[in-house]
Amino acid sequence: MIQKALQFTNEVLQRFLQNKFDLDEDIVISNNLIDADGSIPQKNKNKVIISLINLEHETSKPFNVSNKKLHDGNFAMNAPSNRYNLDILVTANFDDYNETLKFLNAVILFFQINQAIDSSTNSNIPNGITKLVFDLEKNSYHQMHSLWTAMGAKYRPSVIYKMRMITLQDDRIKEEIPAIKGLGTN
Repeated sequence: MIQKALQFTNEVLQRFLQNKFDLDEDIVISNNLIDADGSIPQKNKNKVIISLINLEHETSKPFNVSNKKLHDGNFAMNAPSNRYNLDILVTANFDDYNETLKFLNAVILFFQINQAIDSSTNSNIPNGITKLVFDLEKNSYHQMHSLWTAMGAKYRPSVIYKMRMITLQDDRIKEEIPAIKGLGTN
């Protein structure tokens, strides 16, 4: 589900930027900023890059519902679902600094317009995702410096959003529970 959520975010941001700037080529990619060997991926050049920088288990709300009604009226017991928040770094990586600022501004505008995406706002939302909520993360200069240093990258203009409540659920049935068909009396 993590990959689906990131890919979907990539696609809707891509369409927004292509429409806004009348572009034919893809401008948004989901990728690491730095390869494992410390080099900068060539495909990041002149792109808006979406990178997953943190995964946080959501524990503030109970999501322990593990029974699901089946078509025959019985119930299936599944493993409880877990919900996660994803911190995504959106980086404008262009050779021309003015282009960098132009695209970063457009990214921020996109997330202001689309603070939440669900099936009522986008019919292409993938199965298994009911809603994506995006919150701008407030980060100090020192926090951003630490992040970029930890990644081993040189700073590029960027913004961090928290993508809330991605649900991971194993669909395998652990046990089938028969439905109550009536009340018996003794």
